[in-house]
Amino acid sequence: MSILRCLFICSLVLVVRDATADGVPDECTQLILGIAPTWNSMRGELRLFERSHGGDWSPVAGPFSALFGKKGVAWGTGLVGQNEPGLRKKERDGRAPAGVFEIGQVFGYESKLPAGADYPYHQVTEADVWSDDPRSPNYNRHIVIDPKNPPDNYTHEKMRSGDFAYHWLIEIRHNSDPPIPGAGSAIFFHTRRGVNRPTTGCTTMARTDLVRLITWLRAKRHPCYALLPATEYDKKWRSWNLPPPERFGRDGYSTMTR
Repeated sequence: MSILRCLFICSLVLVVRDATADGVPDECTQLILGIAPTWNSMRGELRLFERSHGGDWSPVAGPFSALFGKKGVAWGTGLVGQNEPGLRKKERDGRAPAGVFEIGQVFGYESKLPAGADYPYHQVTEADVWSDDPRSPNYNRHIVIDPKNPPDNYTHEKMRSGDFAYHWLIEIRHNSDPPIPGAGSAIFFHTRRGVNRPTTGCTTMARTDLVRLITWLRAKRHPCYALLPATEYDKKWRSWNLPPPERFGRDGYSTMTR
């Protein structure tokens, strides 16, 4: 083989490698896929996919209805998407983060996970909070405080507020490594408050769908969440190692409530 031919082949390998380097990591073999019709959509759909290491994605559940931010979605900071041009997720902007994200812990009010679940879990008490104060060194972190003597000049989201919507929380690791002050905090999957009640940045669904998601997750499979508007999905699914649109029906977008 000539030197020129070797160089040509090596350059092709590097191009392919670069094209997929920023996609869903190979170790991620469980994928939660969210599609919003547009950047400003508060409603969309979720689907669950699995693959073997190095294999193709296969659908395992969905679609089921989801609610995003009340103002739609914006690029977040996670595994993929933080270098994209366009609207960026900010604290209290009413938008859910778009991109690809790791899944963190499950939190909840119960002493244990629902039957059949096997995933890292933390039962929350009145002392468990998630800092949403960009001035705090604990911004976008789960911390434990003394609820009778909370820190000064501190705002937070109580993780055991009694709100049924927070009965179960699945952490979406947006803006986590490390947190950038003001780039958005406390992003979770949780139960929706109503079919027309979007969030300020979380992804919500019916309680039965959320419990189904919790029981499906497995830490050893390194689950990820990908959320994109439909037009961005068309552009990026191949380079980001996402399921091809035909895997879940190209007409699926048209069924979404806009």
